[in-house]
Parts: sequence; C-alpha cells; structure tokens
Amino acid sequence: MTMIEAVMALALLGLIAAAFLGALDTANKATLIADEQTTAESLARSQLEHVKTLGYVDGDGTQYAAAAVPPGEDYSFYSFTIDAEPLYGSDDGIQKITVTVNHYDKEVVTLEGYKVDR
Repeated sequence: MTMIEAVMALALLGLIAAAFLGALDTANKATLIADEQTTAESLARSQLEHVKTLGYVDGDGTQYAAAAVPPGEDYSFYSFTIDAEPLYGSDDGIQKITVTVNHYDKEVVTLEGYKVDR
C-alpha cells in the first residue's frame, strides 16, 4: 500500500512540475517577444526622427540610406529600411516616411510619419 501511495505522490508531483515548467516557458517566450517589439519600435522611432532632421529630398519614392544606429544601444541582427513618398500624386512638399524594422529577416514593426518641406 505504501508503494502505491509513493508512486501516486511522485506522479502528482511530476504533473505539477510539468505544468510549472510549461508556464515558465510561456512566460519566457512572452518576455522575448515583448523585448523584440520594444527594441524594434525604439529603433524605428529614432530612425524616423533622424530622417525628419535631414534635408527635404524632392522626388517620387525616395529611399534614404540606412542612418547610423543610436549609440549605446544593442541592435544586433536588426535591420531597417526607410522610404519617403509624396503624400499626394505630385510632390507638394509633404512626404510620408515609412520605417520598417526587421529582426533576423522577420518584419517586426512599421512606423509612419510625415516630413514637410520648409
């Protein structure tokens, strides 16, 4: 009888441990995804602001060269593209700036902003 009780206790303990480890794995994945999103958004915002400080470029569908990554930040394996298109058909002095950030070649975040020719 004692042997059966011991086996049942170990089985119950195993089930509880498996559930606990599953919860830890899920929490770890959620933390990694949130960190990736936050880092990508930070990079996108900084690049969007950097483009706004550059001179206005006339034309249809300008693609800015990749600007410098902000100092002190670790953006390993992150890449981004910056596109500028006139808001309307002709270049009327307002451009829509789109910054797309990828992490390991997977698109993570896309931010849009506007730039005015002053």
